[in-house]
Amino acid sequence: MAGIVVKPRARILHGHDWVFSSEVLKVFGNPPDGDVISLKDGRDHLIGSAIYNSKSQIVARRFSRQRQELDLDFFKRRIAQAVEYRMRRHVDPKLCRLVWSESDGLPGVIIDRYGEHFVLQTLTLAMDMRKDLVAKAIVDLLGPVTIVERNDAPVRKAEGMEAHTGVLEGPAPSGPIVIEIGGTRVAAASVSLQFEIDLLRAQKTGFYLDQAQNYEIIAQHAPGRRVLDCFANQGGFALACAGAGAGEVAAVEENAENIAAGKRNAERNGLKMRWIEEDVFQFLRAAEKAQAQYDLIVLDPPSFTKTKSGLRDALRGYRELHVRAFKLLSKDGLLATFSCSHHVSENAFAQTIADALVDARRSARKLRRFEQAIDHPVLPTLPETEYFKGALLEMMPGR
Repeated sequence: MAGIVVKPRARILHGHDWVFSSEVLKVFGNPPDGDVISLKDGRDHLIGSAIYNSKSQIVARRFSRQRQELDLDFFKRRIAQAVEYRMRRHVDPKLCRLVWSESDGLPGVIIDRYGEHFVLQTLTLAMDMRKDLVAKAIVDLLGPVTIVERNDAPVRKAEGMEAHTGVLEGPAPSGPIVIEIGGTRVAAASVSLQFEIDLLRAQKTGFYLDQAQNYEIIAQHAPGRRVLDCFANQGGFALACAGAGAGEVAAVEENAENIAAGKRNAERNGLKMRWIEEDVFQFLRAAEKAQAQYDLIVLDPPSFTKTKSGLRDALRGYRELHVRAFKLLSKDGLLATFSCSHHVSENAFAQTIADALVDARRSARKLRRFEQAIDHPVLPTLPETEYFKGALLEMMPGR
């Protein structure tokens, strides 16, 4: 087997699973891009099997500490392990992220399940070359299903791949599918929510499954409150809060298609709210001038940076966003705030919130922190598998 020898201080020798181009001591056997290679240290000891791509800054991604080929049995075994992991942790196996890349031993493979519909992303060249094997493994394990390929993520460019979307297996969806999530639980009452999802055209893989569990948590605080959902997308938080008995709900989203989908979701669930098609920053500035007030504000923006070089601008954006939100909150109002930017650490995010409180001349207590959902597991040795963080804050009156 062809492979590479890593430099003595390569991070893969300290628990990480990636080899960067700057960490390669030598390449042997002339491996083609997308091939399975062996990884060795300077003493010629095998340290695992990896997928290879000379065009990427990450030239190798380890998927096993043994010699291992990427055959059908391998994919069936890894996907079965991913399913079993989620079932043991009481994750709904029919509505979850079924495979989360390296966290499930499949670097670059993401599988989201919506009932009998699966959405597959192959974000590394080697896995993209074997996506038919991945699809067959899903069918062999879980029976006849529809598998949609959503390989339109910009990150594919780093691997030298083009964007592509289509149906890999089963009948193509005739239109949006409908899913149901637990939604809101208030006292003894439980409100489930239905969402329309266009698997071929909606953002990412169709739905933000990493927030589904938080809709209920935030909605528990919504009864009787004036709620503002910023970056509302298709209205997850707004719908949950309305269903929980919020006094009034406003959802701000600049994408017209998302607003149209959100309005359909609201109608489907028999809920009323005000939709505002506008840039969130512009809306917050205007709301401050109008001296508007809200009792619960949700900030769930898209990632502010995809690169480490953009961190400073991202933190500046988060700071302004929080300052304006704090100024709009009532004396004992609540702020639920989230970041999905991997390069923004939890400490940096917390410090930005603290700085924004100082700028806004407000004081707050932290009621809880939000972590990544259990179906998006994090590897302590691979920080890149963690991207999600958040907090629920309560304003302190009279301070």
